[in-house]
Amino acid sequence: MEINPDCLEQLERIVGTPYFSAHREDLVCYGYDATATLHVPDAVVFPSSAQQVSQIMKLAAAFRTPVIPRGGGSGMTGGALAVKGGIVVVFNRMNRIVEIDQENLIARVQPGVITAEFQNQVKRHGLFYPPDPSSAGFSTIGGNLAECAGGPKAVKYGVTRDYVLGLEAVLPTGEIVKTGVRTAKGVVGYDLTRLIVGSEGTLVLITEATVKLLPLPESVMTLTAAFASMNAAARAVSEIIRSHIVPRTIEFLDNASIRLAEGYLHVGLPVDAGALLIMEVDGKQKEINGLARALEDLSRYLGAVSVTVAETEEQAQQLWQARKAISPALFKLAPHKINEDIVVPRSRVPDLVAKIDDLRRQTGLTMVAFGHAGDGNIHFNIMLDKSDQTALEKANRAVDALFDYTLVLGGTISGEHGVGITKAPYLRKEISGEAISLMQRIKQAFDPLGLLNPGKIFPESIE
Repeated sequence: MEINPDCLEQLERIVGTPYFSAHREDLVCYGYDATATLHVPDAVVFPSSAQQVSQIMKLAAAFRTPVIPRGGGSGMTGGALAVKGGIVVVFNRMNRIVEIDQENLIARVQPGVITAEFQNQVKRHGLFYPPDPSSAGFSTIGGNLAECAGGPKAVKYGVTRDYVLGLEAVLPTGEIVKTGVRTAKGVVGYDLTRLIVGSEGTLVLITEATVKLLPLPESVMTLTAAFASMNAAARAVSEIIRSHIVPRTIEFLDNASIRLAEGYLHVGLPVDAGALLIMEVDGKQKEINGLARALEDLSRYLGAVSVTVAETEEQAQQLWQARKAISPALFKLAPHKINEDIVVPRSRVPDLVAKIDDLRRQTGLTMVAFGHAGDGNIHFNIMLDKSDQTALEKANRAVDALFDYTLVLGGTISGEHGVGITKAPYLRKEISGEAISLMQRIKQAFDPLGLLNPGKIFPESIE
């Protein structure tokens, strides 16, 4: 059903002609995300304030028109796609860091702020915002809030949800509400803030967030440990955590990931290694030298064939550039990828790695695994040409089997990418029918007309 022309006219008046479009060439640009799936919306708008967002929602409710919030479009599960048409609301004009309170270690930030820019700005004040997804250079705070983004530092510092104190948001019916607090504690009423963070844009449109900050660590040391096999590296991760050394990061790369990253950036990674761990420790200078030595000694004891300490900040940055280059470099292997981000208890990472090896042998498909081994979060990729129906069927069966095994190990089928549309068919594997029904009733309470980001999370809503 096409959008009502009167609705389009009024949308244009709300945001102004330069910040509105219903031209197909513009709409296509906002019809896809990192899933590379196209769903063209009926209109795209770029509001500048919570008041404009409120007017947009009231108008959408009056015309029964879906509204889809969008940040940087870097989502991996289709969360920003207009699967039922409607209005895409892009937040890149709402990109102000409203406040950095150095005394109370909090900041207020609008949803369109680029994550890395926010991190750099607070760093200038000697402060630290730990959530750090691989897409930080182009993803937005709003998108991070919607998906509850994590990143490498989650093993020590937690994920986005752990840093959000309060929100300003617009309900699907147009009211502007505030949730949460500016204080370290607050237990008045239901915790709507934590409910909203990670809700994938299905409950409200976030227009501002109050987040907590930490003092910037005095020093950071980065080291790599190469292992002969994925299984050896996975077992080392388990033992490192058990030893009570808590690195702020333990990243895991299999051989295919190492080769891709090295081929992309040429930073001297050990391409013959079966697996590589990238580890970081932070804190006061006098403490981290000892922590780094202990980590190096333990890695060697656990079978590392080589351990290298980054001598300069530039070397450390090159390692992280290589790590973040893996995802785009995957397309050198095949034109399409199936990308999953499963999580298991850290002690079960070796079992998960063994399962991936089994699936690779059984299917003959190209599989690449990397990710945040320190918190059990592995990014599992199958590279293929989706026009090959046999390969696609094998890949889908492999994903199904891996999800089943992940749940047997006590894990979850999505650690930081959300559900969106790509994981919705698997939701009932992990969540009971009763729990899904409760979630749907919560959705109904927030969004009685079902207009906000429809078709996401719940499998029956995709039809």
